[in-house]
Amino acid sequence: MILITGGAGYIGSHTLIELNEAGFDFIVLDNISNSSEKAIRKVEKIINKKIPFVKGDIRDKKILRKVFRDFNIDSVIHFAALKAVGESVEKPLEYYENNVCGTISLLEVMKEFNVKKFVFSSSATVYGEPEKMPVTEDMQTGVGIINPYGRSKYMIEEILKDLFISDNSWKIVILRYFNPVGAHESGMIGEDPEGIPNNLMPFISQVAVGKLPKLRIFGGDYPTKDGTGVRDYIHVVDLANAHVKAIEYLNKNELTEPLIVNLGTGQGYSVLKMVKDFEEASGVKIPYEIVERRPGDIAEIYANPDRAKELLGWVTKRGIKEMCESTWNYINKNS
Repeated sequence: MILITGGAGYIGSHTLIELNEAGFDFIVLDNISNSSEKAIRKVEKIINKKIPFVKGDIRDKKILRKVFRDFNIDSVIHFAALKAVGESVEKPLEYYENNVCGTISLLEVMKEFNVKKFVFSSSATVYGEPEKMPVTEDMQTGVGIINPYGRSKYMIEEILKDLFISDNSWKIVILRYFNPVGAHESGMIGEDPEGIPNNLMPFISQVAVGKLPKLRIFGGDYPTKDGTGVRDYIHVVDLANAHVKAIEYLNKNELTEPLIVNLGTGQGYSVLKMVKDFEEASGVKIPYEIVERRPGDIAEIYANPDRAKELLGWVTKRGIKEMCESTWNYINKNS
């Protein structure tokens, strides 16, 4: 059985569906700080199955031990983290305490119970501002990261490498996400942040349904084609599927070091291009204004996803059109 920390969140909830389809059993632990139990109920409807759910925090070892005692856990997929770049600049201690200390407490309890298969949600932010594109996994990390969120992910990666050096019976996969967008085809689950969204797609969506008057684009003077930031957007269902591939890989292979894999499409899209594609998918005009750059943002980043294809047998199947259409479908059914 797989323990899914943060399984009620955006990426976690979509991963539950993919894991179920692949025949895996799992239990979800989530403190519901930036998600909702409703997501779990909706996934239950989609998969037509009850999901074991524990409301709890990864920093609470008492709850963790109870989960490991009560369920036959053999591996962990670790999503639980605070993830807003801008907020991390304002609240660095909260981010380090939750993300780094929380992961350490989870790993300590795993060690107590001799559970050593671990899939970690990392982020392309660990690359800082890469010197060249596309980004490959062997490029330098940890230098030029300009926000505590990214640094917390980098620190955890380093902890995991050190943990493996100390005990190579651990089997660790580190997945570096680029920019997940989109929603499940049912329209029942998708990205649904509290308050004003930090991510582009939910922001566009809320403007499209009239919840917000206009989209604010942070920075129109980047050295990119149209001056707006360029990112590698990846459909959340494709991203979720990579976690299934990662668990399958851990179950089949011995590892000589933690496996580090980029999860992206290999293509960069600017903010203005995403706005245009969303307008086409929804038939709704998105008013926007360009405001000053956000602290912690870089001009451009996109992945080289070859290693994921070669080692995990994973490729993205959904393009920008599906990303926009599924987002619009979700927002229409849930606003």
